[in-house]
Amino acid sequence: MPDDPSAPSAQPPTLPCRIQARLSDYYGIDDAPDVDDFIEPADGDRETLFVREEGGDLEVLLRLPRAALDAGKPARFDELCQVIEGVSHFVYLAERARRELPATQLELELQAEVDKYVILSHVARSGRFHPTRAARVRARLFDRVQFLDPASTETGARYRMANDLAARFAGGLEARFARSGLHDQMRAALRRFYGAGQAEKIELARAA
Repeated sequence: MPDDPSAPSAQPPTLPCRIQARLSDYYGIDDAPDVDDFIEPADGDRETLFVREEGGDLEVLLRLPRAALDAGKPARFDELCQVIEGVSHFVYLAERARRELPATQLELELQAEVDKYVILSHVARSGRFHPTRAARVRARLFDRVQFLDPASTETGARYRMANDLAARFAGGLEARFARSGLHDQMRAALRRFYGAGQAEKIELARAA
């Protein structure tokens, strides 16, 4: 039976949905809740994840800048990074909750920095990791960065620590695996990092 021409065409997946799918595939995450159901677009705001525990359940709201969600135009680099960070926070928190494990703020920020590197270092059409592209992404993400919070504040110190550890971990991945084409081993190292808690994440990053 031919399709009804009057029926609405299927909408392409949103940017957050595509990012979630790539993270879930890369880290082997199954049955995660759909991030689109938890997003609140906002004007002039930066990415923010709101979490509240109510009766043993987590209530989550992910606020993302509206401009980054406009399907009619490509997101700018900063907007894209905010979306990746927000989706990373959401997926990581959901996975830790599913495994009944805690998640610290430093874990969330460190994992989000690594996830930005992973997403941006892969060529979108082929899904392949490209070492030369990865080196440029690493420099842009971790070397040419400005922090909104002073280093003397708890938040500022946490962001700087996450940035430094992620830069070290990403550089180690390139040196040990990517430049030699050892992509399966690199993915295994990234999956181990993803499943680790805060103390092991810090240890893995410093050892890279």
